[in-house]
Amino acid sequence: MAKIAYILLCHKDPEAVIQQAERLTATGDCMAIHFDARADAADFRQIQTALADNPNVTFAIKRVKCGWGEWSLVQATLSAIEAALRDFPRATHFYMLSGDCMAIKTSEYVHDYLDDNDFDFIESFDFFASDWIKTGMKAERLLYRHFFNERKHKALFYKSLEWQKKLGLARKIPSDIQVQIGSQWWCLRRPTVEAVMEMVRQRRDVVRFFKRTWIPDETFFQTLVRHLIPAEEINARTLTFLMFTDYGMPLVFYNDHYDLLLNQDDLFARKISPEAVELKERLGALYATEGVTFKISGEGPSLFKFVTERGRVGRRFANRFWETEATLGRERELMILVCKKWHVAKRLLAKIKQETNIPAVDYLFQEEDTELPDLGGIQSTIEKRTRHRRALIRMLFDYFQTNRMIICLDPGSLDLLHDFYNDRSTTRALEVQCNYSEHYLKGHAARIGLAGEQTPQDTFNRILPTIRRDIEDESDAIRDADFENYGRIREVDEIGDFLKPIMEFLTVGEDKAREIAMTPHLFAD
Repeated sequence: MAKIAYILLCHKDPEAVIQQAERLTATGDCMAIHFDARADAADFRQIQTALADNPNVTFAIKRVKCGWGEWSLVQATLSAIEAALRDFPRATHFYMLSGDCMAIKTSEYVHDYLDDNDFDFIESFDFFASDWIKTGMKAERLLYRHFFNERKHKALFYKSLEWQKKLGLARKIPSDIQVQIGSQWWCLRRPTVEAVMEMVRQRRDVVRFFKRTWIPDETFFQTLVRHLIPAEEINARTLTFLMFTDYGMPLVFYNDHYDLLLNQDDLFARKISPEAVELKERLGALYATEGVTFKISGEGPSLFKFVTERGRVGRRFANRFWETEATLGRERELMILVCKKWHVAKRLLAKIKQETNIPAVDYLFQEEDTELPDLGGIQSTIEKRTRHRRALIRMLFDYFQTNRMIICLDPGSLDLLHDFYNDRSTTRALEVQCNYSEHYLKGHAARIGLAGEQTPQDTFNRILPTIRRDIEDESDAIRDADFENYGRIREVDEIGDFLKPIMEFLTVGEDKAREIAMTPHLFAD
């Protein structure tokens, strides 16, 4: 019968680590624990003390300070494996876990499964040919040396990579290995683990290569196992159920996921939320239970995909925020500053904020880097902001705790103007019409991708009249829409002509309007 040595990497929550070790060793299995050397020493002593009398628990021979994406995670795993091989000679399988993992089957089921399936379970797909990596760097992970932690020293990480590329310092992959990639959560048979450790001792060149790769815990064991073990003895899957969101983050499981987890064709699940106390208690009690029959449906990934896609169009299982609260609020007042020259609008907006203290946001539907508060992700991209425009504006009203707010819009955003004017809130707009020199139009052509530094003058002579006409057409389209509460100021007008539109737009007196109208260098390019 299978006897499992669990390889546990953890760095926090000593009470949970103790419970996990006691639970998984209670049915005869064993565990080697690596507790991050960066973590609190008192937490590690607490774990050691609590598990000192448990003969089925050992600790990594050497504790390592771990960093995400670094070789240190592989080094920590090797240290725990070394201890498990030494202290648990009867272990037949080595199962990699984190402190966020929990069994979603009974111990009886887990052992029967491993007895019936004599394979090494590890995702191992060709690094270059597969599409396992969805976003971000790919070949650069291997071909260049990575000396810095990308999360802690982002600037140094990318500067080092940039200089290696400039200097042509790409390196060669060891000629006799084919790099593989996959999940770091694997279950390997003892002979495989022993062969891997022997290769680590014999092939220092391979170890040196992987030490300077990025995220080697997704490539090191995956590559060595495929190099050492016949393909027919490898099942290229993980036995740990995990899913990722659209943003590349692990999906977190909560109390109401119990039935879903049990139905998956996996033995463990990751990540279980620290707050999911009820889920942990139920799964913990389940592990030692005997005679349980599981109905495997495996619908988790497809169900998540379905629910996520329905959520994107506002139809999950109930009305979404932007359906139930699709209005900004009848008592609220949205003021929109419309201008093609964004720097002019920003200059005017800064003066308005100075004089009135009305909360204001720049071109949030046109500029990706517009400064916005964290609103749960809805503000993260222009696409999301535009798709959920009313929800976003309502959340900004709530964030600023105000019923009056100003935003800037490009005159090309006629659809947004229509949408906000159709809301039950009060909407007012002020269009700032500017003069457009040839120099400005050339810069505008470059910004929208119609021209570059080497574009000849003949080309500009052909396209600039069209660009000018398009800008005028945008303004004409707004005028044709005949919006209420819509005023205009023009660069060609006198300061006195600005006062009434500004007073009506902001509901301020003439003195305040004059201060705003006299914004220094308002129309300067």
